[in-house]
Amino acid sequence: MILALIITCEIGFWVAIVGGLTARYLLRAKRLGAALLVCAPLIDVVLLVAVVAHLSDGAAASWHHGLAALYIGVSLAYGPRMIAWADIRFARRFAGGPPPTKLTGWSYTKKCWGDVLRTLGAVAIAAGILALITWWVGDSTRTQTLTEWYGVLGIVWAIELIWAGSYTIWPRRPAEASSVPAASPEREREVDVDS
Repeated sequence: MILALIITCEIGFWVAIVGGLTARYLLRAKRLGAALLVCAPLIDVVLLVAVVAHLSDGAAASWHHGLAALYIGVSLAYGPRMIAWADIRFARRFAGGPPPTKLTGWSYTKKCWGDVLRTLGAVAIAAGILALITWWVGDSTRTQTLTEWYGVLGIVWAIELIWAGSYTIWPRRPAEASSVPAASPEREREVDVDS
């Protein structure tokens, strides 16, 4: 049940974002767009209430409950950025906005280290949710699985550290331009031969 609810919440999160941006850019209904975008974080509240209610009814915690905590942490920490990512692309496609900026070099490395802090926030939120649920249920035998998720949260953050560290050592390079220009004489000859 909880796994299905997590999947439903993820779908609902993106439906709220796409619906909000569609209302904003295609329907020119800014208030409706803003209202739909506000629904995205409310979906996390629905999931949290469902997890707590499920465990309060006497269910034993499973890995699904830990995944729900991680999902909520990531959604809260990265949600505004995901909305901004989608907004830039909608603005570009439907309102003539500027293209998204592709970061390279130290700019990208700096963003990666910002993600280390953002992921730390996500795992801290998830750990806090796990601790609150464990306290709320008050039965360590039913919440044993939740305490195992603290190690998973540490691994998630360690992966983010390694990711940022790798781009510190080997910064992302700008995309290389094609070695043969599109309008080169060789290309023109190829077109003449084929036609």
